[in-house]
Amino acid sequence: MQGHKNFWDKNAGRYDRFMRKDQAVYDEMYVLIRPVVKAKTVLELATGTGLIAKHIVNAATHIEATDASAEMILEAKRDNRSAKLHFSVQDMFRLPYANQSFNVVIVSNALHIVPQPEKALQEIKRVLKNDGVLIAPTFTHAGNSFSGMVRAFFMQRVGFPLHSKWTSEEYLRFLRQNGWAVRKSAVLKASFPLTYAECEKTEV
Repeated sequence: MQGHKNFWDKNAGRYDRFMRKDQAVYDEMYVLIRPVVKAKTVLELATGTGLIAKHIVNAATHIEATDASAEMILEAKRDNRSAKLHFSVQDMFRLPYANQSFNVVIVSNALHIVPQPEKALQEIKRVLKNDGVLIAPTFTHAGNSFSGMVRAFFMQRVGFPLHSKWTSEEYLRFLRQNGWAVRKSAVLKASFPLTYAECEKTEV
């Protein structure tokens, strides 16, 4: 075990840099999201501990933030200080909301790990207003570079699900093939490239 501990001691600084870089990317992402949710009714799927929802809630009118994990939602509720933000456990494939209930739907880092992302997109389309916006930032491939592999190792150690199946181009194509017009996209430089995508329905 000694060698293993040494590896972490030697690499602690590098690990810190990765995490700091990711923090900067999330801050960048909040700046992109806030104007889109301004004075809007928002649904977030796969909210986890509610990090994104908590950072953008001040701009929105109301946010329903959901996750399939009861533990995550419990954690998210613990430090929720906003009356405009409501957390609940929901299955993104069978949402309890009426058709066209939301102006904006956010799904961050989930489409690449759910079993049938096409089905999830259909359900999102159902609950989103016809002139609504889907915001779907997702980690995409870092390629097979050595630094990419080192980062993958770090990310797995901290429990990041890395079933990323798309490059940035493939991910945007996947969205288009499933009835979405990508009105804005950006590749943000995190430990892994984070492809930020804002979409509108092409089939109403």
